[in-house]
Amino acid sequence: MRLLATLFVLVGVLHFVVPGVFERIVPRWLPAPRTLVYLSGVAEIAGGLGLLLPATRTAAAWGLIALLAAVFPANVQMLLDARAAHAAWWWQAALWLRLPLQPLLMWWVYAVAIRGR
Repeated sequence: MRLLATLFVLVGVLHFVVPGVFERIVPRWLPAPRTLVYLSGVAEIAGGLGLLLPATRTAAAWGLIALLAAVFPANVQMLLDARAAHAAWWWQAALWLRLPLQPLLMWWVYAVAIRGR
């Protein structure tokens, strides 16, 4: 549980430390990329901390699962941008392999925080 919570908190903090990195992968059709980066950072930090408290664990887990689903288009955008820029084959391959990461994280959150209760 602590590892999962730490992962979300650290990635959430990165949304404030290096927002441009995250802003670049926000799909073009979404408004206010910087605001969305900050909001998702807050949600990741809150969700990660919420996993640590038994009273908020289930709600935090469902919130993180929803967040992971909501940010999946950013992973797709990252891949599309790499393909459009004719990025190195190994980088494009890594981004293809990254796509299943979101469902795996969703499963991990569910397994640890909801099913594991």
